[in-house]
Amino acid sequence: MIDVRTAPYAALALRLSMGLMFVAHAAQKIFVYTPAGTAQFFVSAGLPGWLAYVVIAWELIGGLALIFGVYSRLVALSFIPLLLGTIVSVHAAVGFFFDNPKGGWEFPAFWIAGLVGLAFVGDGIFAAVPTPGRRGKANT
Repeated sequence: MIDVRTAPYAALALRLSMGLMFVAHAAQKIFVYTPAGTAQFFVSAGLPGWLAYVVIAWELIGGLALIFGVYSRLVALSFIPLLLGTIVSVHAAVGFFFDNPKGGWEFPAFWIAGLVGLAFVGDGIFAAVPTPGRRGKANT
Protein backbone atom coordinates (compact mmCIF):
# COMPACT_ATOMS: atom_id res chain seq x y z
CA MET A 1 0.00 0.00 0.00
CA ILE A 2 1.35 3.41 -0.98
CA ASP A 3 0.87 6.25 1.47
CA VAL A 4 -0.11 9.00 -0.96
CA ARG A 5 0.36 11.62 1.77
CA THR A 6 4.08 10.93 2.18
CA ALA A 7 5.10 9.49 -1.22
CA PRO A 8 5.67 12.97 -2.73
CA TYR A 9 8.11 13.72 0.10
CA ALA A 10 9.89 10.40 -0.44
CA ALA A 11 10.35 11.34 -4.08
CA LEU A 12 11.69 14.74 -3.00
CA ALA A 13 14.18 13.06 -0.66
CA LEU A 14 15.34 10.76 -3.47
CA ARG A 15 15.58 13.67 -5.91
CA LEU A 16 17.61 15.83 -3.55
CA SER A 17 19.97 13.11 -2.33
CA MET A 18 20.68 11.67 -5.75
CA GLY A 19 20.94 15.08 -7.38
CA LEU A 20 23.40 16.26 -4.73
CA MET A 21 25.50 13.11 -5.19
CA PHE A 22 25.70 13.65 -8.95
CA VAL A 23 26.61 17.32 -8.51
CA ALA A 24 29.26 16.32 -5.95
CA HIS A 25 30.72 13.76 -8.36
CA ALA A 26 30.84 16.38 -11.13
CA ALA A 27 32.49 18.87 -8.75
CA GLN A 28 35.07 16.26 -7.78
CA LYS A 29 35.90 15.69 -11.43
CA ILE A 30 36.16 19.45 -12.04
CA PHE A 31 37.93 20.70 -8.91
CA VAL A 32 39.86 17.70 -7.58
CA TYR A 33 40.77 15.51 -10.54
CA THR A 34 40.36 18.34 -13.11
CA PRO A 35 38.60 17.71 -16.41
CA ALA A 36 41.91 16.89 -18.11
CA GLY A 37 42.83 14.44 -15.35
CA THR A 38 39.41 12.84 -15.58
CA ALA A 39 39.88 12.49 -19.34
CA GLN A 40 43.24 10.79 -18.73
CA PHE A 41 41.56 8.36 -16.34
CA PHE A 42 38.92 7.56 -18.96
CA VAL A 43 41.66 6.82 -21.48
CA SER A 44 43.43 4.56 -18.96
CA ALA A 45 40.14 2.68 -18.55
CA GLY A 46 39.92 2.14 -22.32
CA LEU A 47 37.37 4.88 -22.96
CA PRO A 48 37.71 7.92 -25.21
CA GLY A 49 38.97 10.97 -23.34
CA TRP A 50 36.22 13.24 -24.69
CA LEU A 51 33.66 11.08 -22.91
CA ALA A 52 34.89 12.49 -19.58
CA TYR A 53 33.60 15.93 -20.54
CA VAL A 54 30.23 14.48 -21.50
CA VAL A 55 30.01 12.64 -18.18
CA ILE A 56 30.94 15.76 -16.20
CA ALA A 57 28.26 17.79 -17.98
CA TRP A 58 25.73 14.95 -17.61
CA GLU A 59 26.37 14.67 -13.87
CA LEU A 60 26.24 18.43 -13.31
CA ILE A 61 23.22 19.28 -15.47
CA GLY A 62 21.32 16.10 -14.61
CA GLY A 63 22.09 16.46 -10.91
CA LEU A 64 20.74 20.01 -10.91
CA ALA A 65 17.68 18.84 -12.84
CA LEU A 66 17.01 16.25 -10.13
CA ILE A 67 17.49 18.80 -7.34
CA PHE A 68 15.08 21.27 -8.90
CA GLY A 69 12.67 18.66 -10.19
CA VAL A 70 12.98 19.19 -13.92
CA TYR A 71 11.70 16.06 -15.72
CA SER A 72 13.00 14.06 -12.76
CA ARG A 73 11.66 10.70 -13.85
CA LEU A 74 13.32 10.93 -17.25
CA VAL A 75 16.55 12.33 -15.84
CA ALA A 76 16.68 9.47 -13.30
CA LEU A 77 16.33 6.95 -16.10
CA SER A 78 18.96 8.77 -18.19
CA PHE A 79 21.56 8.21 -15.47
CA ILE A 80 21.21 4.43 -15.54
CA PRO A 81 23.33 3.93 -18.71
CA LEU A 82 26.02 6.18 -17.20
CA LEU A 83 26.16 4.08 -14.03
CA LEU A 84 26.05 0.81 -15.96
CA GLY A 85 29.01 2.15 -17.92
CA THR A 86 30.95 2.77 -14.71
CA ILE A 87 30.18 -0.76 -13.56
CA VAL A 88 31.28 -2.35 -16.84
CA SER A 89 34.34 -0.17 -17.49
CA VAL A 90 35.79 0.22 -13.99
CA HIS A 91 34.01 -1.34 -11.03
CA ALA A 92 33.00 -4.87 -12.10
CA ALA A 93 36.58 -6.07 -12.48
CA VAL A 94 37.42 -5.29 -8.84
CA GLY A 95 34.51 -7.13 -7.24
CA PHE A 96 31.26 -6.31 -5.52
CA PHE A 97 32.19 -4.34 -2.41
CA PHE A 98 32.83 -0.65 -2.88
CA ASP A 99 35.63 -0.60 -0.30
CA ASN A 100 37.80 -2.74 -2.60
CA PRO A 101 40.72 -0.90 -4.18
CA LYS A 102 39.29 1.18 -7.07
CA GLY A 103 35.78 0.51 -5.69
CA GLY A 104 33.51 -2.38 -6.51
CA TRP A 105 30.15 -2.22 -8.22
CA GLU A 106 28.06 -2.22 -5.01
CA PHE A 107 27.55 1.57 -4.84
CA PRO A 108 26.74 2.19 -8.52
CA ALA A 109 24.27 -0.72 -8.43
CA PHE A 110 22.60 0.68 -5.31
CA TRP A 111 22.47 4.09 -6.98
CA ILE A 112 20.72 2.51 -9.97
CA ALA A 113 18.14 0.97 -7.65
CA GLY A 114 17.44 4.39 -6.14
CA LEU A 115 17.08 5.95 -9.59
CA VAL A 116 14.64 3.23 -10.64
CA GLY A 117 12.69 3.88 -7.44
CA LEU A 118 12.57 7.60 -8.21
CA ALA A 119 11.41 6.94 -11.77
CA PHE A 120 8.58 4.77 -10.41
CA VAL A 121 7.51 6.97 -7.49
CA GLY A 122 7.35 10.17 -9.54
CA ASP A 123 8.69 13.69 -9.50
CA GLY A 124 7.57 14.43 -5.96
CA ILE A 125 6.58 17.66 -4.32
CA PHE A 126 8.16 20.98 -5.32
CA ALA A 127 9.10 19.75 -8.80
CA ALA A 128 9.72 22.80 -10.98
CA VAL A 129 8.88 21.02 -14.25
CA PRO A 130 7.11 17.69 -13.63
CA THR A 131 7.68 14.90 -16.11
CA PRO A 132 4.89 14.96 -18.68
CA GLY A 133 2.52 12.04 -18.70
CA ARG A 134 -0.33 10.57 -16.75
CA ARG A 135 -0.95 12.47 -13.52
CA GLY A 136 -2.64 11.32 -10.38
CA LYS A 137 -2.43 11.77 -6.64
CA ALA A 138 0.18 9.01 -6.31
CA ASN A 139 2.21 10.46 -9.21
CA THR A 140 2.83 13.89 -7.69
